[in-house]
Amino acid sequence: MSGQVTNHLSSLSFDGMVNVIKKVGSTFTDKRTGKNTQYTMEDIVSSAFSVFYLQSPSFLAYQQEMEKANSNNNARTLFSIEKIPSDNHIRDLLDQEKPEKLFPIFEAVFDKLSETKRLDDFRGGLGNLLLAFDGVEYHRSNDIHCDQCKVTNHRNGKTSYSHSMVTAVLVKPGCPHVIDLPPEFIVPQDGHAKQDSEHAAFKRWLATHASRYAEHGVSVLGDDLYSHQPICSAVLAAKLHFIFTCKPDSHKTLYGYVEGLRNTTMLDVVEVTRWTGRRREFDKYTYTNQVPLRDSEDALQVNWCELVTTDSKGKVLYRNAFITDHTITDTNVAKIIEDGRARWKTENENNNTLKRHGYNLDHNFGHGENNLSNVFATLNLLAFLTHTLLAMTSDAYQKLRKAIGARKRFFEHIRTLTEYILFQSWDAMLNFMMEKLKLIPDTT
Repeated sequence: MSGQVTNHLSSLSFDGMVNVIKKVGSTFTDKRTGKNTQYTMEDIVSSAFSVFYLQSPSFLAYQQEMEKANSNNNARTLFSIEKIPSDNHIRDLLDQEKPEKLFPIFEAVFDKLSETKRLDDFRGGLGNLLLAFDGVEYHRSNDIHCDQCKVTNHRNGKTSYSHSMVTAVLVKPGCPHVIDLPPEFIVPQDGHAKQDSEHAAFKRWLATHASRYAEHGVSVLGDDLYSHQPICSAVLAAKLHFIFTCKPDSHKTLYGYVEGLRNTTMLDVVEVTRWTGRRREFDKYTYTNQVPLRDSEDALQVNWCELVTTDSKGKVLYRNAFITDHTITDTNVAKIIEDGRARWKTENENNNTLKRHGYNLDHNFGHGENNLSNVFATLNLLAFLTHTLLAMTSDAYQKLRKAIGARKRFFEHIRTLTEYILFQSWDAMLNFMMEKLKLIPDTT
């Protein structure tokens, strides 16, 4: 399926994404029978995407009013939606479909980034793609729930229901953009009595997707939750590399060896002095190769490194440590730690952006009884991915975002415009905004 979708992603543009989403929409199962099929599944999926793309729950309602007044509307001209379905119609039909049906779109974007050499913008200091994983909860309620919810029974007798997923995000130190790959949902698994977990979801992601990306050279990034033998072994078995945060409290055996080497001055040390423009800072890199990850005969041997940054008075400004399967040397220890630190971008520039900076990931757009919440979360990720692609490739989009500022304000602008003005294309709307804001378009 992904190869077919890639063929329909003509470019890393708004129109390219609209076309490929419409193509994937045609593969959704239509449970309707008889004459109740006036809305195509392409229109159902594209309509839902449009709401998340514009972050406007009322977008479709306004376009229905515009259709009555003008015999045309922005849902049609911008998103190729021929007939606008009702919100209830969208929820009912999408609740029956699994979010994995949308995953080929992420893969098509990755393939197009590779084809156009833009993947090189996401290679870290060692030359690998940096793929950061992190769990994120996007729904919690004491009342609203479905069959896909995680159920938590609290000591006070109350029960809560939640939805979470593990996001997989390409990151790079110093790069303002992140690229989402298919997520893995933390959901009840058939035949399993235990609750699903972030570890189990991550392993499923590896089993399903790792072979697709391994040939590109990938270092997996994660927090201390990932720096344990079953996870590290699974990453290596998938022919990927890892750089994981490693804390002393959860790795007593490893740190026992490290402290023994430290006491005998057998750890390798690299010291660097930097001038930040305001003050002098001192970076002390400490590392060693081949230490056991746990206390067992089959313990995996990993490579450990630490960075401690201090100011001229000796105050610690930063301290963190990592384990990796990359062999550490004096010349690459700084690069490995810089790559490992990029893990924070999946929290700060992906999950937190989705929750707090305009995408309202944890808002209940509609829960459903089966898969609706997860399908909507996937469409929200695809909306964010589309905006990221425009931020990387569209001069007009870049200038407008810079001029308008925060994402929320940008969404406010386009929501208002699409409510009152009919645009013949996305580019026409951007050009209108450029003109009104007196921004000079790029004519090259």
